[in-house]
Amino acid sequence: MNRTDLKSMTLSEIQAAFSGQPAFRALQVYRWLHKGVSSFDEMTDLPKSFRDRLAAEYYIATARIERKYCSKLDDTVKYLFRFNDGEMVESVLMSYHHGRTVCISTQAGCKMNCAFCATGKSGFSRNLTASEMLSQVQAAQLDAGERISNIVLMGMGEPLDNYEAVLRFLDLVSSKEGMNLGMRHISLSTCGVVDKIYDLANRKYQLTLSVSLHAPNDRIRSQLMPVNRKWNLEELLRACRYYAEMTGRRISFEYTVIDGVNDSAECAAELACRLRGILCHVNLIPVNHVSGSAFHKSSQERLHAFESALSNHGVNVTVRRTLGADIEASCGQLKRRHEEEVANVEDFQQK
Repeated sequence: MNRTDLKSMTLSEIQAAFSGQPAFRALQVYRWLHKGVSSFDEMTDLPKSFRDRLAAEYYIATARIERKYCSKLDDTVKYLFRFNDGEMVESVLMSYHHGRTVCISTQAGCKMNCAFCATGKSGFSRNLTASEMLSQVQAAQLDAGERISNIVLMGMGEPLDNYEAVLRFLDLVSSKEGMNLGMRHISLSTCGVVDKIYDLANRKYQLTLSVSLHAPNDRIRSQLMPVNRKWNLEELLRACRYYAEMTGRRISFEYTVIDGVNDSAECAAELACRLRGILCHVNLIPVNHVSGSAFHKSSQERLHAFESALSNHGVNVTVRRTLGADIEASCGQLKRRHEEEVANVEDFQQK
């Protein structure tokens, strides 16, 4: 018998499933799940007979720490989490003045194949469930020993390519009987899945939409991001304008700065022109080194010249603070390193 993923169920769904139980039973179970328990035996205020029934019919998704790296430069922690079926993803825990932020994955791998991204080079395995997204938050929170105040869906995978599970996760993590995290404390990153941006705008969630732009025109963006061949910049920015108008929320545009590719004064002027009239902020991100990639960071001089050019054109812009540089905190890097090490051990054993 296939067991049901209980943590991915909403409170109302659990109430319906437990209709023969006392009215308070579903809420008890729901609260335990959102405390991050890993087994039904930990639900100590439930009768043992009911816990046995739960174990027979349901399972609790968990994220077990496979590897953990702590930065010596700051308080950043990089996790490699293993799920119930053995699949692994990465998450990053960061410290800011406003509290702890966790960056979680929404897919194991990614289909988008962006040219500068380590995750895309490892291919795509599967979508994550809402419970597996929630489990990353819970595991990081339990390990840190303090409440997570902000969540960023910017780890491995494209959140809007796993849309229904992401929507369910957003409902679960913001539930008053669960973690009760307000939508304004959640950021969702997308490479530009335009149809889902429109749908998300119509739902009027008060989360921050982060759009991976990385280029001022279609020629450069199509080279860096294959998704641009399906939805070009004009279509994407039209959707972004709609999102900002519908929600009143400022769009965050992510722009990875790559030496000699998209960091010229001409690129800055073209980008500023493209973004005119959109309620937005631009995050400049020095490109991370990825094994096998020919892309390099721009010099500090070129990076700051690009920033100044955007600012002079009236664009709200900052250079993103680099965290966890000594532990390869960008998503996709740790899993690739782990897989390479395992492969090397297996090759050695076979010789």
